[in-house]
Amino acid sequence: MSGSEKAGGGFSPGRMVTPSGAAPSFSDAADVLKHALPPTSDEEVPGLLLLADGSRFEGLLFGARGSAEGELVFTTGMTGFQESLTDPSFAGQVLTFTYPLIGNYGVHLGRSESAGVWPRGVVVRQAMRNPDHRDSVAGIDEFLRAHGVTGIEAIDTRSVTRRVREHGTLLCVIGAASDERSLKQRLAELTPPDLEDLVDEVSIDKPILLNPGFDAPRLAALDCGIKYNILRELCRRFEVLWCPPDISYENLVSDWNIDAMFCSNGPGDPAHPGKATAARVTLAEAVSRGMPTMGICLGHQLLGLACGLSTYKMRYGHRGANQPVLDLVSRTVAITSQNHGFAVEDPEKGMLAAHPSGANSGPQENLAGVAAVVRHVNANDRTVEGLDIESRPAFSVQYHPEACPGPHDAAPLFDRFSALVAEHLRGGE
Repeated sequence: MSGSEKAGGGFSPGRMVTPSGAAPSFSDAADVLKHALPPTSDEEVPGLLLLADGSRFEGLLFGARGSAEGELVFTTGMTGFQESLTDPSFAGQVLTFTYPLIGNYGVHLGRSESAGVWPRGVVVRQAMRNPDHRDSVAGIDEFLRAHGVTGIEAIDTRSVTRRVREHGTLLCVIGAASDERSLKQRLAELTPPDLEDLVDEVSIDKPILLNPGFDAPRLAALDCGIKYNILRELCRRFEVLWCPPDISYENLVSDWNIDAMFCSNGPGDPAHPGKATAARVTLAEAVSRGMPTMGICLGHQLLGLACGLSTYKMRYGHRGANQPVLDLVSRTVAITSQNHGFAVEDPEKGMLAAHPSGANSGPQENLAGVAAVVRHVNANDRTVEGLDIESRPAFSVQYHPEACPGPHDAAPLFDRFSALVAEHLRGGE
């Protein structure tokens, strides 16, 4: 991240390698805090968190102090609340933080992963109203209020997390205690967000060059809900075309003359027939033509689907900054940051850590025409964490190498991809 991004907010990953005038700028979710917010009452508003298994939790509303609904998930990170709140992969979900004190270092300009706050609701044990950090511009209460997102605190988040671990991810609603009857009705009528085209909700609509003129191979980054820090890492190594997930391979080659393909993280079911499937088709064509290709998180799942593997919903997924991943080739373990509720089925062991609903994609056609081999597995539950594509300069990982939780265990994956692209352009096999 550039110093100017930190100091003044905004997002301009191309500024690192091109003149500032040539690199486009975009909004950071914290930018709204540079302006004064309307005052809010200090009166405590009793709230309720109602779960689909019948659980009922009493607390206090904060943030927008309205209501929220979605799929209840939890993340175990002790830090990084701003990055989690602005991660588009949380679209459609109500996010529970297992760490009991959230917001003590405040919200910072230029630290977000997108231009918005994506969880539909937030659950914490304690939301810090008065953060203690010299660079903080606001607290979590103001941040959520600025983005119209409702939170609830004074909740036994340990009990909530145990419910999710026991029953799998659950639908839930948050709202004022005085509206309990209507909240119960909303919960009864609620449908899973996985049925929605969440990728369409979080992705851009038109392609744009982030660092025009940078002397490096041109890469198309399919945006399924991409995190800003992924774009920063890519811009250090490539001339990056940030593009919508439903752009065709033919368009990218004929109109943009790309050298490589990347597919990002994102929310929802990778087998959804909307824009996720459009991205899968583009990936499959790139792999079948021998173009260097890399996928992260949802991009990993889409690459698996493109190569004929199935995907499925996990019991409660992996969300946090301490997931151990074993590389079956090097026999090394990396500590990784993850945020996903679906996984690629293991070709031999099947659906591991599956959700009680049994939701899965079913058998898939191999659109790419080549086989995918499991390269990485989770050291805790043995689920698939990475794929290598046979006879192609292509691979994917389920985790986030740009998030640096180890602190830099997985970062060399970007260098691995850069080397693959360079070798391919030299005519190597």
